[in-house]
Formats: sequence, structure tokens, C-alpha cells
Amino acid sequence: MSTSTLPDDSDSVKEKRPIVSIIGDLTPLASGDEKKKVDLSVVDVDAEKTLTRINELANTYWDDDGSVDPVTQFLYNVVQETTLERGLEILKEAYDEHFDDVNFPPKDLEYIRTLSLGYEHFQGDLESYALDVRVMAALIDSHSPYPEVRAVCDPFDDPTVPVETIRAYVLGLIWVAIGAFVNEFFQQRQPHLSITSTAIQLLLYPCGTFWAKVVPDWGFVFRGNRISLNPGPWSNKEQMLATLMVNIAATTLNFASYIIVMRLEMFFNLKWVSFGFMFVMNLSTLFFGFGLAGMMRRWVIYPVKTMWPTVLPTLALNRALLVPESRTNIHGWTISRYRFFFTVLIASFLYFFIPDYLFKALSYFNWMTWIAPQNKNLAIITGSYIGLGFNPISTFDWSLINYTVPLTVPFFSLVNRYLGMVFGSFILIGFYWKNYKWTSYMPINSATLYDNLGKKYNTSRVSSNLVLNEEAYLNYSPPYISAGALLLNGGLFTLYVLAFTYVMLTEHRLLWKALRNLWFAIRHPRTSTMAEFNDPHTRMMRKYKEVPDWWYLSVLVLSFVFGVIAVTHWPTGTPVYGIVVIALLSIAMLIPSTVVYSITGYELNIYYFAVVITGYMCPGNGMANMLCRLYGNNIDVQGESFISDQKLGHYMKLPPRAVFRAQMIAVFVQGCICIGVVQFCMDSIEDFCSTTQADKFTCTFPHQLYSQTIMYGIIGPQRIFFTLYPVLKYCFLIGFLIAIPAYALKLYFPRVMMYFHPILFANGFSRWGSTYNLSYYTPGLIAGFVFNKYIKHRYVRWWTKYNYVLTSGLSAGVAFGGIVIFLALQYTNTSLEWWGNSVYSQGVDFAKTATLKTVPEGGFGLKVGQFS
Repeated sequence: MSTSTLPDDSDSVKEKRPIVSIIGDLTPLASGDEKKKVDLSVVDVDAEKTLTRINELANTYWDDDGSVDPVTQFLYNVVQETTLERGLEILKEAYDEHFDDVNFPPKDLEYIRTLSLGYEHFQGDLESYALDVRVMAALIDSHSPYPEVRAVCDPFDDPTVPVETIRAYVLGLIWVAIGAFVNEFFQQRQPHLSITSTAIQLLLYPCGTFWAKVVPDWGFVFRGNRISLNPGPWSNKEQMLATLMVNIAATTLNFASYIIVMRLEMFFNLKWVSFGFMFVMNLSTLFFGFGLAGMMRRWVIYPVKTMWPTVLPTLALNRALLVPESRTNIHGWTISRYRFFFTVLIASFLYFFIPDYLFKALSYFNWMTWIAPQNKNLAIITGSYIGLGFNPISTFDWSLINYTVPLTVPFFSLVNRYLGMVFGSFILIGFYWKNYKWTSYMPINSATLYDNLGKKYNTSRVSSNLVLNEEAYLNYSPPYISAGALLLNGGLFTLYVLAFTYVMLTEHRLLWKALRNLWFAIRHPRTSTMAEFNDPHTRMMRKYKEVPDWWYLSVLVLSFVFGVIAVTHWPTGTPVYGIVVIALLSIAMLIPSTVVYSITGYELNIYYFAVVITGYMCPGNGMANMLCRLYGNNIDVQGESFISDQKLGHYMKLPPRAVFRAQMIAVFVQGCICIGVVQFCMDSIEDFCSTTQADKFTCTFPHQLYSQTIMYGIIGPQRIFFTLYPVLKYCFLIGFLIAIPAYALKLYFPRVMMYFHPILFANGFSRWGSTYNLSYYTPGLIAGFVFNKYIKHRYVRWWTKYNYVLTSGLSAGVAFGGIVIFLALQYTNTSLEWWGNSVYSQGVDFAKTATLKTVPEGGFGLKVGQFS
């Protein structure tokens, strides 16, 4: 790459400066056999015009005072070296690769097509055509084809910037410990309190800068490199390495809920569940996902199309805090990212007190039910608590608006999922008003299991020691589910088969290439995986030593061994082959789920599939069902979490081995702390997990887990699929049948079907059957339209600079506001009594008990003898 720079003198900037002289002919595509030659003997473009065009096409910054930011400077140098012929090659390759890429800007794609066809099809002079070809080619081949990535990443890297330093590890581990403790402790509280990764990332910054100012530069030499306590200013790469560690701590330990269900007397009361069992099983499930993540790099990290929109706000915040920027006027806005972030944070923090303390009705804004609070039909359709949430203005609370992360995920993803939910809601209404499978006797959208009297299913009456009591079951009642839960189950079963089949068909070239490269890597272990890819970011990463595949494979094998030890040494009653089957299923499903996640920003989860499969493999064995479900959930979720963090490191140009070590250490520390916290809660908190617990530690998910274990683990899927809800077993076939025509339509009408994603549409069905409804999704759709559709296309430079900083600032403000409200007000039972804090809870919507029909005397559903 050339190291030439722009002239410092502002007058000389305006001089004519040739980018490159091209002598030759360009033969454009033309109709029929006609071929026209265009003479491009010498094309000179002055520096000012080049900078202006880079500014327009790349959304970079060129200040009024003549100074140029480093990205513009870099692109200018690339344009100087790019020939027209090479530029056209790059554009044609890009068009072929991104022809059906939903994240590639449609206007850019069409413009690339126009440029590729030749000068004859270009609306402009020869000089402008030559310049645009080179600028667009430089943008794609030396930066990124996506404006979202260009907004938060640099097209260059400095390998001398400190990364794996003592202070990065120390500060990272301190905040891992704090985040893991706080988040795990409050996880079982309703509502729970958490420190988000954005908040911890923000707290890391002053810690790092304080360390850089006060700690002396003491160090030692190791293998020719000096290791110092203070290697200089706190760098953006150190900040990101520590952030990758705290990202792990910001997520709670899913295994903790399983421990509670196993140990507590109100659940299964298994006294043999010791610290040793918890420790070994935790290591197995966590590190199995970690090993899988490393093996998945060639599928979902290195390919440029796997953009991972969910990681971009983290990069934007890191950039705002640590990367200096020049003063630029963008649509009248001159504020820097740094000042903008803290302005938004403070405003969000102060505003959060309004909907969450001063005027709570603005949070779950179920204003339509205020018209007739006791009208159950109105509540069922429009309610935010019990109903379907048909409400155009359902909240003024950012914590609810941001439930779908609308400023982060692509707008087409929001639309697909929302349409799926709306379509599913009409099915729900049909089920409910037709009383299909007795759903009218239960709330329309509930995750609770009910008996034939419409009361919460008493699982203790049908099981003992995790084994079904057949006689007691026949004399009590089958478990019944709501219309929403019925749609949830059917939607998930459809989704699993659809996702696997559709991704295997649509991405078969990418997957097959990755498989061939994996086989090549096994045969040639010294060959770098990155050598298979040629995008700008991967080219920059080649200067760092890669993590060998056998490192991740060793972690994978060792974690499996831990799992075998856990289920065989302790009396779990879980066969080893059950774990093997679920692990293989998780690996198979991780490929399509991460491909979908990396492109659309939405996460799939296969735990329900694992529950059903285990129910058939180990009928009547509740413990086996729980542990296999644990593998199905944790392997998938942990794998996707680790993969997304590795993509962060890839974008940030962190050495892969540094990321490997940081993640390994953070996972181990988080696991140990979380187990200790759960043990402390069970031993020290009075009435822990009771629905009447004084401090609201009611354990929502453990109660759901307990009920689902009874339903699919003890009662079993055979009874569910063939006696209670036979329609559910056909949903697997429906998923496969939908995938085939959807693929055919995409194959023959790629542009028409570009923005319809059947997996996301089906995923909308699975959003029902819990406490969530349209009131959580409508505000996100509106926010997504405003920022990721209207502003992104109308004010692209503003969006490029501020959008991700905006969502980070809003989320950080909510996080700190939630902590203050809990510690200063809720924990001390300080409340504000007035109409605005009570009107939302005065009707049947808030009570969550309204049903369309009254349960008849003697109950509803199947009679004794009709179920077994």
C-alpha cells in the first residue's frame, strides 16, 4: 500500500493530481454483438474532486478547514493505486457475491451493476466514471461493502498497539467477577436487575485510563518482549479485549436454574447434587460451546457476508470512547461521538425515572384497556399483560422499545418477525374463540401448565423422584397449555426443520466450501484458515498467529469427557448416548442457527428440540430430560455467544490467540463465581423461589423448567403428540415442506424474495406462549423504521456516525437507572402512590387471569380413560 499523503497546504489540495493514468480500451457490455470501444487514454482527476467523491460514497469526513481524517486518507491512497481494469474486476465479483445479500445496500448494488456494464451505461462524463469505479472498488476491496461496518471499523491496523497486557487482564477479571456476581444474584428476582455489557464496557474505560495515569511503568523482559504494568495510554484494543471478557460475565449462567430445580425441596430435592457435580457439569456445558465456536470460524466469522449486526454497537461505543475524531459538520451536527454518547446516557438515565418510577403507566402503556378495565375481550386483544398487545403506542420505556434491539438489527429482520407474530396472532384468535383443544378455559397467552379445572398443574400429584406415577396421573388430569403455548410449540417444531433445511439449501456453496476447507485443514494442520479468505479484514488479521483447530478440538473433547464423568459418577440416570445424540444435534443445528444469527441479528435456540428427542430416548426420566436439555441449550447459546465475541475480535484486529486465552479464563472465573452465588442464594435467602418471597426472588424460569420437565420428561412427548395435541407432530413435516418452495422461489426470483426470510417469519410464531406479545415488538418496529430505514437512507452520514452510539447511550442510561431505582427506591420499599402508578393495574389485563369461557362443573378436556 502506498504511504503517500495528501499535501498539507490547502491551496495545493486544489491542484490537478492524477489518480492513475490508464492507456487502453474498455469494452462494455452491449446489446447484441455490438461492441463499442471507449478511449481512456489519460484520465486526470484533481485531489479535491477525489476527496469529495470519497466523502460522498464512503460517508467519510473531510473538514471545512481542509484536514482529512485517516480513513479518507487511506482510501485516497488506495484509489491512487487502483487501475480501472482492476476496479471493474472487483465490482463484478462483488455484484456476483452480493446479488442476493439482504444487508448490501440496494442502491449501491444497482450502482455497481451500472458501473460494471461500462461507460456506455453511465450517466456522466468519462472522468466521473473512472473515478467512481475506482472509489467503489477501493471501498469494497480495502474497507467493507457494508456501511454499518464501515461506520465502526477502520480499514487499517496497527499491530504495535498494546492488547494482551497485565492491566487488560486484571481489569477484565475484576469486572467479570463483579458482573457475574451481580447478574447471577439478581437473575432469579422478578423483575431482575442486571449490569449490561454496555454498562460494564463504559465502566472499564475510566478504570483503564486511571491505571494508565497512576500505575508506575514497572516491568520485566520475557522472551525478548518487555511486559509492563503500564505500557502507556489505555488503548482501544486493550479495552476491547477486556470487553470480550466482561461480555461473558454479562450473561447469566443458564445452568444455575437447573441447579435450583435439582436441589430445592419445592422442586426435585436431590440431595446428591454436590458442588463437585455442579462444577464438572458446568465446565462441560460451557466449554463444549467454546470448542464448537472455534470450529465454526470458517462458516460464520471469516466470510464477509456474516456481518453480525448485533456486535456493531459494542464497536461503536469502543470507538466513541477511545478513538479521537475531527470536528465535522453532518447535517448541522458537529458534536463528537464521545460527547454525544455521554449526552444521550445522561438524558436516558434521567428519563428512565419517569416510566419506571414516577409514571409507571408509561412503561406498559395499556391505555386501551383503561376505557373498560373489566372488559375481558378488550384486554385479551389489546392488553399488554394478558392479551395479544394490539396497541399502536404500547410503551414510552426504552427498556421495552429496545427488546428487539431495533437500532442494531436490519430493518428487514424486524419486519419479517413482526409479520410472523401478526399472522400468528390471527391463528391464536381463531384457536381461542373456537375453543380449539379447550384453550378458551385458559388465558390466551400463558406459559403455565393447567389441569382440567383451569388451575395451575400440580406436578407433585403425578410424580415422585422424577418418575411418573401412572395411577396418580390417570386419576388427576393431563397437562393443558394455552393457545399461545400451543402456537409456540408448533412454531418451534416447524422452525427447527425449516431452518436446517432452508439454510442448507440456500447457503450450500458457503457450507460446502467451508467443509472442504475444514478437511483440507485437517490434512494440512499447519495451513492457516485465514488463507482461504481474501476480504480486507481477514487480510489484516493474517499478520497475527492463528489459533490451531486442534486447540479448539481439544477443548471440545475434554469438555465431553467432563460431561461423561458427571452423568456416570453421580446417580443422574442419564445414559451417555443421550448426551452424544443431543451434542451431535446441537452441532448440526449450530451451523444454520449461527448463519441466520450472523446475517439477520436474531438468535435461534434448539433446546425444545432436545427436550422432545430426549423424551423419546429416555421416556419417564425427568433427570435425563433436564440434563440433555441443558446440553441442547447451553451448547447452542454459549457457542453463538463465543462466536459473536470472536467476530468482535476479528473486526477489532485482536490477535486470535489473545482472544482464545481471554475467553477461556473469563469463562472459568464466571462459572466458579456463579455456582458459588447460586449455592449462597439457596442456603441463605429465606423462602428462596417461593411465589411469596419477601424480596421477590421468585425464580420464574426454574418454575417453567420444572413444569416443562414434567410435561416432556416425565409425562412424555408420546402422550403429548398422540393423545393431547396430535397436530404438533405434523409441524416437523410442515417445516420441511415450507423450506422447499421457499428455496425454489428464492432461486428463481432472488430479487423479489430478497427481503422475505421464511425462518424469521416462522420465528415470529414462537414469540407467543409467554409473557411477550405485540406490545414488545410494535415500538421496536417503529423505532427500526425511523432509524434503520428512514434516517439510514435519507441521512446516511448522520446514521453512520451516530446510530450505534445512540443505542449504546440509551441502553447504558437504562442500565444505570435500573440499578439506582432498585437500590435507592425499590429495595427500601419507597413508592409513589398516585393515579399514574396504579391505573395500568386496575383491570383484568394486569391480573392475567381472564379467560374467554368459564370452566364447567366437573372440568374440561379428556375424561378418565381417554388419556393414558
